[in-house]
Amino acid sequence: MGVRFLKKVSERVEPPGLEWKLLKLMPRAMLFGTLVPALLSLGARLLIRDGHPADIAKQVLSVDIFSIALLITAWTAILTVSIGCIVVFIMKGPAYEADSYSIPHNKRNRL
Repeated sequence: MGVRFLKKVSERVEPPGLEWKLLKLMPRAMLFGTLVPALLSLGARLLIRDGHPADIAKQVLSVDIFSIALLITAWTAILTVSIGCIVVFIMKGPAYEADSYSIPHNKRNRL
């Protein structure tokens, strides 16, 4: 004899909306958000050639730091949007009764 922890309150489920469209775009956003900083860093290595070797290294390092910051920002934004879409997806599902606790000061619970 099993114990049911969650009882469905209703079978009502909302249709999918913007959250699915955004979730489908996340792999492309992840690819774009990874390729742009990598290409920026590679481009700096290929295009910065004039000057003293120490100056070139300093400029390439600055572009690398910017690329890493851009990469981390892009990944964080993509992860945040994905988590938000998953939360909306869960919230649109059927309603469950997790705990039936009667509130003492509720007028509907009085006899």
